[in-house]
Amino acid sequence: MNRRAFEIYQYAAPAILAPLTFFLWRRACGGNPWLAALAWGLPIVYAYVVPGVGTNVLKVWEFDTSLRLGRFRPHHGFVFGSATAALAWAVHGEPSRTWLDALRAGFVLASVLGFWNVLYDVAALRSGILRVYNQPHADGKGPEAVALDYAPWFFAGFGAMYGAGLGAAEVLAARGGFGGPQFAVLFPATLLAAIALPVLGYRRRSFKTHGHSGCAPVRSKA
Repeated sequence: MNRRAFEIYQYAAPAILAPLTFFLWRRACGGNPWLAALAWGLPIVYAYVVPGVGTNVLKVWEFDTSLRLGRFRPHHGFVFGSATAALAWAVHGEPSRTWLDALRAGFVLASVLGFWNVLYDVAALRSGILRVYNQPHADGKGPEAVALDYAPWFFAGFGAMYGAGLGAAEVLAARGGFGGPQFAVLFPATLLAAIALPVLGYRRRSFKTHGHSGCAPVRSKA
């Protein structure tokens, strides 16, 4: 994808996919609005929190778009979230009935989201619409090395927690119902795990590989 394609995609895709995926998840969840809200809403909220902090607080990432709040594009939650909800729906299959099923769902989404989002970020970096100021960038390496430094942790890590959390919600729904009280606990718990665990893994790997946390922009020595 070239830059023009990304500029069109960032508005066209969520405009189509956000309502479509909500409808698809509502049907896949048997009309349960709380289960559908978790499946559809979790990636949207995640994509506001983590990239928002990474751009405007830590300043490691930056979007080069005409519509921005600082370094962050305000519609990014729906760009990432609607596409993620679509991928998750496409590979969903039968609802989880056991805790093992929930773990399997986490593995599947970790694999799918890790793979496709690495490819997406490589293309976005190459187009110039996304900039990441990490160690590979400072070392003059290409988009593939820059993306592989962070993307597997954040995308596959999020997929693992998202899939497992959704699977857990389906297990609860099958065993007695999943409503507002369960949603009020599981949604923030899954979101917190999806933020904290990948970040901790990324920081640990960055200290081991680069000698720093990776949570601050790295400047070229040249």
